[in-house]
Amino acid sequence: MKVRILKTILKWILYFLLIPLGYLTISLILTFIPANNFENETDNNKIVYLSSNGVHLNIIIPQSNIETVLKNGLELAEEEKYLSFGWGDENFYLNTPTWSDLTFGNAFSALFLNSSSLIHLTRYRYKRESWIKISLSEKELEKLNNYISESFKRDFKGNKIILPNSGYSTNDNFYKGIGSYSFFKTCNTWVNSGFKESGLKACLWTPFDFGLIDKYQ
Repeated sequence: MKVRILKTILKWILYFLLIPLGYLTISLILTFIPANNFENETDNNKIVYLSSNGVHLNIIIPQSNIETVLKNGLELAEEEKYLSFGWGDENFYLNTPTWSDLTFGNAFSALFLNSSSLIHLTRYRYKRESWIKISLSEKELEKLNNYISESFKRDFKGNKIILPNSGYSTNDNFYKGIGSYSFFKTCNTWVNSGFKESGLKACLWTPFDFGLIDKYQ
């Protein structure tokens, strides 16, 4: 009887282990399958950047390349030359400003519960050396602007919804976003999807930061 119970317990442990292992395996396979794996080098006269904190990707666009549809409703100053856009789970963003603040509850909520999302806008005066430069065409830039703009949730008047006094410092803000964070839609899949929809080199699908970074380094 005890042996049968032990076998049942071990079987269920194996099942639970297979879920993350299966997710990791499929994620890696899809990460290394390219999407839009070409470049139109004759018309790539615009610039954007990718950045990562080691886990989380952001799209950085020079303010001069920000179109009106995206710029409207953002709190900006003229001297802030570069705008960084990230997307993620609202609770995780607001309650995990650094990785040392990470708790099991915040991680579980982000991955498994249906929760609201935010756009994280960070403003920079100067370019950082760690940013990865990406050349793209005017048409691709327009599509990327539209993709980011459509990720903002809007009020009944069509205005972007800012969360007052919620930034980590004086050069960033949070805005209400569209969609819910999950295993299948992470901060990095949001960036990758933006690149795919814009016609830029991207992964077929990826929850990782390195998949997209490796295609431009």
